[in-house]
Amino acid sequence: MAEKRDYYEVLGVPRTASEDEIKKAYRKLAKKYHPDMNPGDKTAEEKFKEVNEAYEVLSDAEKKARYDQFGHAGVDPNYGAGAGAGGFSGGFGGVDLNDLFGDFFGGFGGFGGSSRRANTANAPRKGADIRVSLALSFMEAVHGCTKTVSISRQDACPACGGTGAAAGTSPETCPDCHGTGQVVVQQRTPFGVMQSARPCTRCGGKGKIIKTPCAKCHGTGKVSSPKKIEVKVPAGIDDDQSLRLQGLGDAGANGGPAGDLIVIITVRPDPMFERDRYDVHVTVPITYSQAVLGADVVVPTIDGKVQYTVPDGTQSGTTFRLRGKGIQYVNGRGRGDQYVHVMVEIPKKLNKAQREALKKFEDSLKEDNYEQRKGFFKSLRDKFEGK
Repeated sequence: MAEKRDYYEVLGVPRTASEDEIKKAYRKLAKKYHPDMNPGDKTAEEKFKEVNEAYEVLSDAEKKARYDQFGHAGVDPNYGAGAGAGGFSGGFGGVDLNDLFGDFFGGFGGFGGSSRRANTANAPRKGADIRVSLALSFMEAVHGCTKTVSISRQDACPACGGTGAAAGTSPETCPDCHGTGQVVVQQRTPFGVMQSARPCTRCGGKGKIIKTPCAKCHGTGKVSSPKKIEVKVPAGIDDDQSLRLQGLGDAGANGGPAGDLIVIITVRPDPMFERDRYDVHVTVPITYSQAVLGADVVVPTIDGKVQYTVPDGTQSGTTFRLRGKGIQYVNGRGRGDQYVHVMVEIPKKLNKAQREALKKFEDSLKEDNYEQRKGFFKSLRDKFEGK
């Protein structure tokens, strides 16, 4: 027989570990190696046994004192400790395994504790949420609007009141699970008989059996109902955002609340405006002479047209900012800004007189009138000087 490992090593704690640290380490390892979590794994079964043996000793103050002084010999049956060199007594230091594992495995049997299972089969349950898409134009999203969406929701069956049973009858408590929706499954292991909870196959985990189903809902307790819902869309909503309308989803079960209606917004792109969160961008074309001489130009905004003065010498690609002309914050105060990107449009067709006039104008200009051009050729000369 292989030599036993040190109990502190088994639990992975130092010899100075507190009672709480020992218990915490035991809980973690016992869950890890439990046979229900490792079916057919003999190594896990041996480790589970070893962990429990170590904890039985280290969780008992008297046994722990003997072990600390004499090692494994101190807890040998000959010393009256109750745990032999080849096994352990079956006690767990006063710890209720149902407290340790009840919520994890559904309870234990065969360790002196009873299985405690929560009867949740007939507890009130919230209904399912319904999701629907709603497409908006750019301006509808910017300014807000009211739309109507069509949905199909599951309502309580009016014929049976949601019970699923035909008129004059009622659901009966399942005789197999006694209304809990779960049955106890026992498994014999080297450590005794263990038991865990599983969904009841007879009632499908519902806890009740309907012998005479309702003809309208076929025993489901719910019927599909078409609905038209009016949705108020707030100003400033953006693409892929959603609205939650509470209580407009499917009906709940066992008296539970209805689910919610979730409206997912899709915003169609606009041919003129582009959105960046709460800011708006628009490109405005101006003529060559407007860029050179300056001019008052009409600029579109989400609230209508405004006039903006373009200064003389404006370069193509220049951006101007219109403060507070952007999109309203959703459910809040304030607005974003609008950015106007100026694009200078060059005329494509000139007659002879126009070409001569433009050539004369160009010849009259000095190099200093073209800052970017002057800088470009200076960099070009510097780069290739001497080559």
